[in-house]
Amino acid sequence: MIGFGTLRTTLAAGLAALALATTSLAPAAARTLDEVIASGTLRVGVNPTLPPLGKFDETNTIVGFDVDFATEIAKTLGVKLEVVQVGSPDRIPFVTSGKIDVVMGAMTRTPERAKVIEFTVPVHTEVLGVLTTEDQPYQDWKSLNLPGVTFVEVRGSTPVKFIADNLPQAKVTLLDNYPDAVRALSQKRGTAMIDVIDFMGEHMRNYPNTKWKILPTPIDTYYCSMGVARNATGLKDWLNVAIFDMHRRGRTAELWKKWFGMDMIAPVQASPYF
Repeated sequence: MIGFGTLRTTLAAGLAALALATTSLAPAAARTLDEVIASGTLRVGVNPTLPPLGKFDETNTIVGFDVDFATEIAKTLGVKLEVVQVGSPDRIPFVTSGKIDVVMGAMTRTPERAKVIEFTVPVHTEVLGVLTTEDQPYQDWKSLNLPGVTFVEVRGSTPVKFIADNLPQAKVTLLDNYPDAVRALSQKRGTAMIDVIDFMGEHMRNYPNTKWKILPTPIDTYYCSMGVARNATGLKDWLNVAIFDMHRRGRTAELWKKWFGMDMIAPVQASPYF
């Protein structure tokens, strides 16, 4: 994921891993589609530090949207799912070295990453936008560049610099984590919050009496896919068809709402021309 909110820490760590990933390229190590089917197991890398995409439950098992999505993909392929824990720095090297067949964990498509791995069609999007409440009159993020506006942001997160660069007249209140930031917004201790709004859903639903509003004009929209090794063309082609079918049947939307507590802000449209 290239999220704002420390970019969910993903972009910096992911790009830092590119050099390692490049040196780790081992085309012969990637399993073909036939080899995956013959093995009876699809190995999918999931990052448990990006809830609700992936997290540890009370039994120390990795669960989340990525696990549920990958489980259905594996079932469609007729194999079992093997979840492999990955982090932002090692997820691309795990793919290129053949330790896993597929990587998830908010894999935003970027030209730099595409030099190293292949991307499927999008699984989901992430919207960098503005979260506020219905009593606020703002409809566009650019209209928030006012002295009377106070952003509530997480200390050290990327939106803090974005606000300084693009909305310099606004004030910023810094808090230590996302639950505190969303709580402060609910308590009207701030005007708005900039971040990857999809990941705020689990915090927003803790305040059912707050009338939340997401500004209709996003700052940016990111497209996240499954990542596979560059020579795994057959596997990628099959995954594209399976992902399309998940969107077509509405199953992706169901799983998203289950884990994020709200609809995907910018749904991936199921297009046969992928």
